[in-house]
Amino acid sequence: MNNVLVPLPVVLPLLAAGVRLALGPRITRVQRGISVAVLLSIVVIAAVLVYQTDRYGPQTMDPGGWPAPIGVMLVVDRLSALILLVSSVIVLAVIVYAIGQGAADNDEVTPLAIFHPAYLILVAGVADTFMAGDLFNLYVGFEILLTASYVLITIGGTGARVRAGMTYIVVSLLSSVVFLLAIGLCYAATGTLTMAQLAVRLDALPDDVRLVLQLALLVGFGIKAAVFPLSAWLPDSYPTTPAPITALFAGLLTKVGVYAMIRTQTLLFPGSNLTTLLLVAAALTMLVGILGAVAQTDIKRLLSFTLVSHIGFMVFGIGLASRAGLAGAIFYVAHHITVQTTLFLVTGLVERRGGSTSIERLGGLARLSPLLAVLFFIPAMNLAGIPPLSGFLGKLGLLRAGVEAGTPLAYTLVGVSVLTSLLTLYAVCWVWNRAFWGDRSKVPEPGQIIRTREGLGGTAIVAAAYPGSMAGTTLALVGFATAFTVVAGPLVTYTDRAAAELLERTPYVTAVLP
Repeated sequence: MNNVLVPLPVVLPLLAAGVRLALGPRITRVQRGISVAVLLSIVVIAAVLVYQTDRYGPQTMDPGGWPAPIGVMLVVDRLSALILLVSSVIVLAVIVYAIGQGAADNDEVTPLAIFHPAYLILVAGVADTFMAGDLFNLYVGFEILLTASYVLITIGGTGARVRAGMTYIVVSLLSSVVFLLAIGLCYAATGTLTMAQLAVRLDALPDDVRLVLQLALLVGFGIKAAVFPLSAWLPDSYPTTPAPITALFAGLLTKVGVYAMIRTQTLLFPGSNLTTLLLVAAALTMLVGILGAVAQTDIKRLLSFTLVSHIGFMVFGIGLASRAGLAGAIFYVAHHITVQTTLFLVTGLVERRGGSTSIERLGGLARLSPLLAVLFFIPAMNLAGIPPLSGFLGKLGLLRAGVEAGTPLAYTLVGVSVLTSLLTLYAVCWVWNRAFWGDRSKVPEPGQIIRTREGLGGTAIVAAAYPGSMAGTTLALVGFATAFTVVAGPLVTYTDRAAAELLERTPYVTAVLP
C-alpha cells in the first residue's frame, strides 16, 4: 500500500537544504524558520506514521513507481516509525539549540551557512536509513548522513577538529567498504537486495554461506554502532565538536548502526547461530566503555565512554533474540537517543557558563545556576537507571529478558548490566559532586574572558550566561525524556508489539511483496 507520507521525511529536508543554499550565506529569521518548520513537520508526519503502523501494519512507498523487488521501496513498520519519531524530536530540539547558540555568538554568515544545509541533509540520510526497504538503499542512506557528518564534524576547521574528523572519516569509510562488500556478497548469493525477498531466499542458502553474509553485515554495522572491539574511534572523535553537533552524533548516529543490526538480525537471519557472539560483544562493550568513563576528567569524554557502554545494553537485547529482549532493546534505543542528546546539550551549557568541560576546572555550578544543576541531574540519574525513570524501566526489561533466557551467558550479562549501571551512577555522581558542588571560585564570572573557544565556527567569550533559547530547549528535552516514564505502560506495550512483528517477519514481507 503506497502511503504518500512515507517519503516526506527524506524529501522535505533535502528540499529545505536546497532552498537554504539558494538563499545565500547570510542567515535570516526566514531561513532559520525554514529549517525549524521543516523539522517540525517531520515530527508530525512521524507521529502519524506511528499511529498508522500500529493500527494498519507496515506502510510502504515505491517512489520510482516500480514495485519491489524491481524498484526501491521505502518501508515503515512499528520499529522504524518509533525511532523516526524520537529522532525527529531530537533533531528539532538540537537545531533550535544551535540557532540560539549561533545567535548568541553572532555566527550569522559562516559556518552556520554551511551548518544548516549539512544538518538537513544528515536528517534526510537518517530518515532514509530507517525506512530503507533494500540493502543498497540502506547503504545510500548511510552515505548521505555520513557525507553530511564529515562536514559537521570538521566545521570551523580547527586543528583538533580536523584531526578528530580524519579519524572519524577513515573509520566511517572503512565501515562503508565492509558494508558494500557485504551487499555485493548478498547479491551474488541471492540475486536480490530487497530485504523482504532476502528474508525468503537466505533461508535456502547453506549455513556456511549465510554465516559469512551475516558476519560481514555485523562487522559493518558494529563499526557504525561502536560495538567493542570496533568502538575505539568514538571517544576521540565526538568531544572536539560543538555541543549541538556532539549531541546529535551521540544521540543518533550510533543508533543508526544499532537499528540496522536489529533489522537484519530479525528479518534476514532469524534463529542465528551468532547470538553467543553478540552477547559476548555486548558484555565487553558495557565493561570497556564504563571503565573508560570512570577514568575520565572531562565531561564530554566521560559521556562519550558511557555512550559506548550503553550501546552494550542494546546489543544485549539483540543477542537474546527473544520477544522480551528485542522489546527491551527497542525501548532502550528510544530512551537513550533522548537522554544522551540531552546530556551533551547540558554539557554545552556547562562549558558556556563555566568556561570548560574539565571537571578539575569546574565547581559550585549548582549555586551559580540552579537551573543548570537540575538540567544535568535528571538525565544523569536517568542514564544511570534510577527508578522510576525510563532508564530504569529499559534496563529492567532487558534484565527480565536475560533471566527468562536462563542460560549461563544470559545470567552473566545480567550481572554485567547491573555492574555497568552502578559504575554509570558512580561516574555521573562524581561529575555532580565535583562540578556542581565543588569549589565555586574555579568558575569565572559571566563576561570574564579566560580564553577563546570555537562556537559553531566563530569566536565566543567562554564565561558567559547561556541564552534562554538554549536552556529552554534543553529543559524541553529533559521533559521529553522524563515523559517516557509517564507513558511507560503504552510505550512498553508498543515496543512489545514491535518486537513480535519483527520476529514474525510476515507483516513486513507481505507489505513489500503482497
